[in-house]
Amino acid sequence: MASQEITFYLDISALELQRYYEGSATSVTVSAEDGRRIRFPVSALRPFVSHAGVKGWFVLLTDANNKLVELRRKPA
Repeated sequence: MASQEITFYLDISALELQRYYEGSATSVTVSAEDGRRIRFPVSALRPFVSHAGVKGWFVLLTDANNKLVELRRKPA
């Protein structure tokens, strides 16, 4: 199995993110552009957090074992 690029849109408010960082949730589950449901650690979002939360299109890269390699914003 080869590595994958999974594209998805994310819109998490600052208030909702606060719950993640308080420890009530450790992962984020989203629907990918192709319909798959994916889950990854909330800590992967840290570089993208603003006071409004996290919003935008992202690309998640996985290795051959479906482990997170990189999360980045999708280029415009």
